[in-house]
Amino acid sequence: MTLRELLADVVERLSEAGVVTPQVDAELLVGHVLGLTRSELQLERGRELSPAELAETSPLVERRTRREPLAYILGEWGFRRLTLKVDRRVLVPRPETEVVAGRCLELIRGLDRPRVLDVGTGSGAIALAIADEHGGARVTAVDVSEEALVVARENVARTGLPVELEHRDVRDGLDGRYDLVVSNPPYVSAAEIATLEPEVRDWEPRIATVGEEHTELTARAAREVLEPGGWLVLEIAATAGAEAARLLRGLGYEEVTVGPDLAGRDRVLEGRWPRTSAQP
Repeated sequence: MTLRELLADVVERLSEAGVVTPQVDAELLVGHVLGLTRSELQLERGRELSPAELAETSPLVERRTRREPLAYILGEWGFRRLTLKVDRRVLVPRPETEVVAGRCLELIRGLDRPRVLDVGTGSGAIALAIADEHGGARVTAVDVSEEALVVARENVARTGLPVELEHRDVRDGLDGRYDLVVSNPPYVSAAEIATLEPEVRDWEPRIATVGEEHTELTARAAREVLEPGGWLVLEIAATAGAEAARLLRGLGYEEVTVGPDLAGRDRVLEGRWPRTSAQP
């Protein structure tokens, strides 16, 4: 079988399984096995594949037809300038979360050694991106999931970036003093989870997905640790912008805004703790 024939077969199988991007996924899966980029695949479509290559590809394609996230199958995923280990213990890093990280970097750009806290770090994506792109940032990342922290530790070791990891439940409050607190908290309702794509519904960790109350929990806890004039940045559901902004204002935050992700959806909530010594 040629590479062209294999790709056509994989695209057909993924399409039948309901995968939204069958061509891209097919190329990434086959390229993973062959050690080729998508561009390189185009140049070698007439190549005859060995039985070993076909045998290695087959179980990966089968996993994708069961709607297992592509990132879990590949074992890694790109996030801004980094390539991170991911598996079922953590969420797959998404483009909208890259926008959140980018907004954090904008807010701390003028600080030489900003102290940053990432709440619910998962794979460590936001924390590591900030440490990578702001050399002076002192970044701490916390998560309630011990399993997620194992993955985050692997990514800290993999990247060599100076991020401190801690096991902590935001319900128990937060420690320290920070110039910026960021989080991509759970924000899907229990009723809504059944309506989501199988990749999310059946594979990603519920502890990192379901829990509308976590936006408020994080916003309340952040007041305990933010320096006067410090920033809170949260990823939110696309339909929750107005409600979430009212929440932050009600908790005492100022300069509250809701910004768009790359698709123009309201996904980035931010607010500033008063510059005066207001108490939570």
